Amino acid sequence: MKNIWKSPAAGAAAIILLTVMVYIPAMRGGFIWDDDTLITGNRMIQAGDGLYRLWLTTESANYYPLTWSLCWLEWRFWGKSAPGYHAVNVLWHAINAVLVWMVLRRLKIPGAWLAGLVFAIHPVNVATVAWISEQKNTLSMLFYAVAILLYLRFDEDGRWRWYGLSLGAFLLALFSKTAVVMLPVVLLGCVWWLRGRVRRPDLLRSAPFFVLSVVMGLVTIWFEYNRDLGGHTTRTDGFPSHLALAGWAPWFYLYKAFLPFNLSVIYPKWDIDPSVWISYLPGMALVGCLTLFWWKRQAWGRPLLFALGYFVVMFFPVLGFFDQAFYRQSFVADHWQYYSIVGPIALAIGGGAVVCRRMGSQRRYWGTVAATAVLTVLGAATWQRSRVYAAEETLWRDTVAQNPNNWLAHYNWAVALARVGRLQEAVGQYERALRIEPHNAEAHHNLGLALKQMGKDPEAAEQYEEALRIKPDYPQALNNLAWLLATHVSTESADPARAVVLAERACRLAENRVATYLDTLAAAYATAGRFDDAVGTAEKAIQLADSTAQTQLASNIEMRLELYRADRAYYEPKNVTDSRNP
Repeated sequence: MKNIWKSPAAGAAAIILLTVMVYIPAMRGGFIWDDDTLITGNRMIQAGDGLYRLWLTTESANYYPLTWSLCWLEWRFWGKSAPGYHAVNVLWHAINAVLVWMVLRRLKIPGAWLAGLVFAIHPVNVATVAWISEQKNTLSMLFYAVAILLYLRFDEDGRWRWYGLSLGAFLLALFSKTAVVMLPVVLLGCVWWLRGRVRRPDLLRSAPFFVLSVVMGLVTIWFEYNRDLGGHTTRTDGFPSHLALAGWAPWFYLYKAFLPFNLSVIYPKWDIDPSVWISYLPGMALVGCLTLFWWKRQAWGRPLLFALGYFVVMFFPVLGFFDQAFYRQSFVADHWQYYSIVGPIALAIGGGAVVCRRMGSQRRYWGTVAATAVLTVLGAATWQRSRVYAAEETLWRDTVAQNPNNWLAHYNWAVALARVGRLQEAVGQYERALRIEPHNAEAHHNLGLALKQMGKDPEAAEQYEEALRIKPDYPQALNNLAWLLATHVSTESADPARAVVLAERACRLAENRVATYLDTLAAAYATAGRFDDAVGTAEKAIQLADSTAQTQLASNIEMRLELYRADRAYYEPKNVTDSRNP
């Protein structure tokens, strides 16, 4: 039994079991933040030709075709049921933890199994594991770790099939998420760690990996700028500011890796002044540490250089040199640390294992006590953090508590409250969001929706008007304002002619929900007395609703269509035959 427990299978089973246990609250959770947009509301994932469009077109916001293909397949199994997606993501993470253990063991790092388990239950990783959209992290990490294992196997026995398989695994990792582009540097670092030097053949063997990194990196930059950012930049500051940020971020991540408390899905955005020399002090300290460790690489500096070097290298894509949409909210994020956190974990656990070995007869006792304490604290924190991520409301309430000046946190909390019918609270959060960011059209529009549901139609119309002032080509705001002007606002405020103009414009701009917009246009025509147009438009709306399986909408439009026909019959001109009774 002792030999069975020490087997790799038993070690892997223990890691997987403990991972699943601490993530039970997350697996019971629902969709959060952009899960609806990227999965349940993604037409490419739901479409029959989605795989073709995901791989061979530029429709997606990011070119992660393997991740989106997995979501395409999961949609066929789970549909709009979130637990299935959560279970898959937790499973990928558990497997990744086992792979981390295997990689560290092959690198001969002490305490490799415990390091793998710490990676599995570290609370910083909840931002990846409990967030369905971050399957791109867990899936890319899986192929990334496999690529390292295969390359180390090739480096050990020289068989080129392992090299080819490693290169193929790296390509799959890039197709999952290109955050792993620094793998070629990591491979050279692993070779240096094992042999103490990097030879010319090692550089030549890494060349194909570098080629894949450069090509896929350029593809990602193109998609980020042209699709995700819509051709705009989030940062207008210059290179000095970017350089200063690159020195701040690693220290923040190290702090959260060793003291994972007060975590947040959106951290406060730093205000870095590149004109002040102290802004560069963290970066100078980082370079100084790496230089010192390199100088002492033949002694105590070797493990510190390997761990810190790996940590910084894997952060390079998100250190601020390349623009991305999340920088609108914050310069740091927990889910960006998923790959890098292995370095500090391995250093801490490996160092602890070495210390315990030097404690003589008491090493097993104190090692067990220390490991149990660490695992208990981390496991409890991850369980609690998983509960926060289990629902939109708990996530954004927690974010507001950690970052009260972030408008997006207030806005998303308001959306979550409105979704469950807590409209008064939702209005309060929308208003707080707009006090911080008054020029957000979506916040004004959604505040209008909440006010309309509360029966405050004139106030709702004001919010739709403000949304259109900020964003004139906003289809939903055009449609909803047209509906109010045509049907819900008091007679004194009604404006049938403008309702028609707004509704026609909404229909021209609409990419989907065409049946809903046509329903509004029909109502506007009827209010304006254009009953033939109202009947024809309503009939077309019913056809579109039926073709897209919107049964309830089609039924509602049919009832309104009968009214339009009755009004047309009542108001249509009659032939006059008796001049005495015109």
